[in-house]
Order: sequence, then structure tokens, then C-alpha cells
Amino acid sequence: MILDQTALANEPLWKTESVITLGNSVKFVAGFVSTNLQNDYARKVEDYEALGIGEYWIADYLGIGGKRYIGLSKQPAIAIYQLVDGTYQGQQFRGTERLISQTFPDLNLTAEQVFIAGRYS
Repeated sequence: MILDQTALANEPLWKTESVITLGNSVKFVAGFVSTNLQNDYARKVEDYEALGIGEYWIADYLGIGGKRYIGLSKQPAIAIYQLVDGTYQGQQFRGTERLISQTFPDLNLTAEQVFIAGRYS
């Protein structure tokens, strides 16, 4: 998660409890797919979209997401959802495809590099 330092001034619980209650304080969230696919691909996408979080990444390193989310190939994929006019627009990245991010426009990283790094950490 990446927080907007200036927006934290408006967070009522931040100074005393380090708790975020306003979506505009969060600029970016990344996560890994768990066995609770519905939560990762549906609920979190909807919740983060409603909160106005600018970008959400889901790394599906086992390729277990449903075909609606990762297609029929069932290959490892990274989904990047970007908020456009209040609605998430999602894009899938696999293998040697370069990740495209509004939060990190100069990022030079592929989905494959992310998954390889995860095996050695």
C-alpha cells in the first residue's frame, strides 16, 4: 500500500492509531491471490473502486483465478486495475509483458520477473 502523505492530515485516526478510514489517503494497493478468489477478484476490486483507490494490483502466481478474471489460459498473471472516471479498468499481464502502471510510469518490470523474484525471496 502506498499512502498520500498530504491526505493523511485528514485521517481522524492516523496520528493516534495509524488507521486509514478515507479511501483518498491510499494511492496504490497490491496483493496476492489467496484461496478466497471471490474476495480477491470481486469484493476487493469493488471495495477499492468505491473508496477511490487509484490503482490495485493482483498477482495470481498460480494462475488459479476464474476465466472471467484471468482468461482460459490459466497462466500466472498480474491484473492491474486503474481508476478511470470512478470505475476500474483492468488489464492482465503475463510472461514477458511489461507492466503498465499509472502509479509507477517508469517501471520497467515484467510479470515473469515478479514471479521469479517471488520464488527466491
